[in-house]
Amino acid sequence: MEYIPNLKLKYNTEIVPSLKKNYKSVMQVPKLMKICLNQGVGSASSDKKMIESAQQEMTMITGQKAIITKASKDISNFKLRKGMPVGVMVTLRGNQMYEFLERFVTSTLPRVRDFQGLPSNSFDGRGNYTMGIKEQIAFPEISIDKVNKITGMDITFVTSSSSDEEAYILLKAFGMPFKERKVKINKAKEEPVVKEEPVVKEEPVVKEEPVVKEEPVVKEEPVVKEEPVVKEESVVKEEPVVKDDPVVKEDPVVEEESINNISDKNNESENEDKKTE
Repeated sequence: MEYIPNLKLKYNTEIVPSLKKNYKSVMQVPKLMKICLNQGVGSASSDKKMIESAQQEMTMITGQKAIITKASKDISNFKLRKGMPVGVMVTLRGNQMYEFLERFVTSTLPRVRDFQGLPSNSFDGRGNYTMGIKEQIAFPEISIDKVNKITGMDITFVTSSSSDEEAYILLKAFGMPFKERKVKINKAKEEPVVKEEPVVKEEPVVKEEPVVKEEPVVKEEPVVKEEPVVKEESVVKEEPVVKDDPVVKEDPVVEEESINNISDKNNESENEDKKTE
């Protein structure tokens, strides 16, 4: 039966099922790719024994032979020449990576002096986390009696995630004791509580402008339409009392003349009668 480290088994059986809910495919769930340990030895250029002891200590801590790192260029201020040894490093992958992480969380961190949790703001923006250990004697594999000089080291956890938030969730699931996050993300969420926005909504008291709509008392203008009392001109049309002229036609007092004629005739006839008599 193939040996499977505890944390690897935990990742496959617990962490992946809990995280895959946020992804379309299981292959998108972030993974721990490698752990890099790097220790610098400042006096290595003058004392070769220092670099040898540092290499032995790193090998004991990780269970994998450490590589000696060399200067890539000349630095006169540090009396360094290109190619001179400056430290040791180890890159862990696979089962050795999971075994080291388990020992680191359960045995090493509790032995760190005044340990109050890992800082949660040491992510690099691409899903990788780097932390420092001030004393190598925090690792139980190192015997204080055999240590020549106390030195620190940097440890980098490289994940496949593309964001710090995903890497944080993954490493926390592995048991990394992070401090409570003063999540800047929450501040970003709280910032939108810039209730000043609703103030903007209150500003639209510009609804008073519709008072301008009330101003359209310009409806009084239609009074001009009432002015068309031009209909009174039609009264002028009624003035054609010219119809009174027909009264002139009635004047034909010709009738009265006829009456006079008749009366005259009667008078004449009477006179004639008298004469005849």
